[in-house]
Amino acid sequence: MTAAISPQAPAASSPIIVVIPTYNERENIEGIVREVLALGDRFRVLVVDDNSPDGTGEIVTGLAREFPGRAELLLRTRKEGIGRAYVAGFQHALSQGATLIAQMDADHSHQPADLERMVAAAANHDLVLASRYVPGGATIGWPWHRKLISRTGGIYAGLILGMPIRDLTGGFKVWHRHVLEAIELSSIHSDGYSFQIETTWRAVQRNAHYIQIPITFIDRVAGKSKLSRRVVIETIFLPWNLRLRRMFNRTCPRNEDTPCPRR
Repeated sequence: MTAAISPQAPAASSPIIVVIPTYNERENIEGIVREVLALGDRFRVLVVDDNSPDGTGEIVTGLAREFPGRAELLLRTRKEGIGRAYVAGFQHALSQGATLIAQMDADHSHQPADLERMVAAAANHDLVLASRYVPGGATIGWPWHRKLISRTGGIYAGLILGMPIRDLTGGFKVWHRHVLEAIELSSIHSDGYSFQIETTWRAVQRNAHYIQIPITFIDRVAGKSKLSRRVVIETIFLPWNLRLRRMFNRTCPRNEDTPCPRR
């Protein structure tokens, strides 16, 4: 059986592992790691690098030496997409005993300072979702077509799946470990926007108590976006796949009080 979702407030001193996936983020990674660690001793960073040819991993190795026990590199042998990188990072963080696990991008589009508000909200919620599209949220620097893909993609998925979440494609979140344990990470194979939609959907199916926190999303100032046509196409079809799986009882019906059987 999967773990049931129930509120579990972490101790105020318990560590927070921030999972950051990277591929060719040499220009960004040192700054973002230092900014997260500057928030206080509770914060630790786990960088999951897909063997970046630009030397991202070497930079993180140096930071791990400078901040022993607080910065860590999980080096994978090849590029497999952000979804698989997050799964590997979450599983590693869980194996380290983390009670709170955050996820964020490496390119400074997510601001480390927002983590403090999100962690505070996690005291009373299972899952904290940073949102560009709730009152107080904003997006800066994106061209119109990126805004259109993100906004309409989230609305589209939300309507199909029946979830009143404003920013389903967002990738800035704070998870309690019992939620990650409940959503069966090893069975998730989606990527990009689809990964963000599916993980949040699985948490909602298991009655995770969530909150949406407004943030300002700022487009990357260095490096290249990893958005591909394949990711966009996957995002179109995934919501229907998830809806059909729910209809045919291949995952938890919404609002069911008992946990799903492990498949």
